[in-house]
Amino acid sequence: MFLKYLAWKRTAKPNGSITADEVRNELAQEKLYVQGHDKMGRPMVYLFGARHIAAKRDLNEFKRFVVYILDTTCTKLPPAGQEKFASVVDLKGFGYANYDIRAMLEALDIMQNNYPERLGRVFLIHVPYVFMAAWKMVYPFIDDNTKKKFVFVADKNLDATLRDAIEESQLPEEFGGKLKLQGFNAPCN
Repeated sequence: MFLKYLAWKRTAKPNGSITADEVRNELAQEKLYVQGHDKMGRPMVYLFGARHIAAKRDLNEFKRFVVYILDTTCTKLPPAGQEKFASVVDLKGFGYANYDIRAMLEALDIMQNNYPERLGRVFLIHVPYVFMAAWKMVYPFIDDNTKKKFVFVADKNLDATLRDAIEESQLPEEFGGKLKLQGFNAPCN
């Protein structure tokens, strides 16, 4: 597995890492924030699915973006004891323009094969029917251990579920908390 990772790393990160300039178009969409942590000390990734426009993405840049985000998230892991991150995926407003099976599969492939066991939990919120159609196509490609980490949160349970996992100071204002999300061009905590 490690040799496979090293071979992948040489092609995915030929200069050793991905720079913000290499994923400028993806970052400009402000669809993803790596900021704060949950009650277990895991770095948080907040993703807004309706901000991903399938027709405007370049698949190679998107794959670099996934690597950039995962590497950025890994740098925010505490020095000892915690090796996973958590995520909230907000799908409010997600529609056919955001429907991108190819990108979903590529992101899952990168995460599962090159960042194994880094994912702690994913809360999927405001999930529309159109996303469920995509999920049914992607689900068979997710390994069994990873499948258990996805939690679909009903709107009526949203506040309690997020507050049970994330302190108010670390929960974004968009979800009733006090954390102001900042893009990658702004200083973050």
